[in-house]
Amino acid sequence: MKNAKLRLLFTGLIMLAALIPASAQERSAEEKKLEAVSGELDKKYSEGQQRVTDKIAAEFGVDSGLVLGLGYKKMSYGEIAIALSLAQGLHSTIRDEDLRRIVALRQGPPVMGWGKVAKELGLKLGPVLSRVRKLAAEVRRDEKADKAKEKKKNEDEKNRKKESTENPDKTGKAGMKSLSRK
Repeated sequence: MKNAKLRLLFTGLIMLAALIPASAQERSAEEKKLEAVSGELDKKYSEGQQRVTDKIAAEFGVDSGLVLGLGYKKMSYGEIAIALSLAQGLHSTIRDEDLRRIVALRQGPPVMGWGKVAKELGLKLGPVLSRVRKLAAEVRRDEKADKAKEKKKNEDEKNRKKESTENPDKTGKAGMKSLSRK
């Protein structure tokens, strides 16, 4: 009796092990690319979380409060962008009921991958991938521009400090002499 139970248990474990890789392989290449690109939006930018929120809100024509609300549902920035893109793919505008349906499909039960969610909605992931990729590139570009501005500001400040320590003009006479020589 124990032997039969052990055989049954091991057979069940083997079958379960066979199913797990199959479900992992169900993700399409497009879905894997989408998840990789959406991950770029999820990076913790220094002081850039508000920028990402605002960029997503502007891209999809929604209030930043909606983006923050989706974040409270434990969705990452990438997932929020994907969900909004899918919702907009259903209609030209984003409807609350469509968005709720997409979030419910994604978060389950059962939890669905983005490929299955899109299939359930009758949509393709290609346009979603393009949109999220574009959004991630814009955020990355803005982050680089801000870092370059900050670097220039720091360099200018450093140069001003350097100049003030090299040419101290406590009496004002040195400045007058240089003007009178000209």
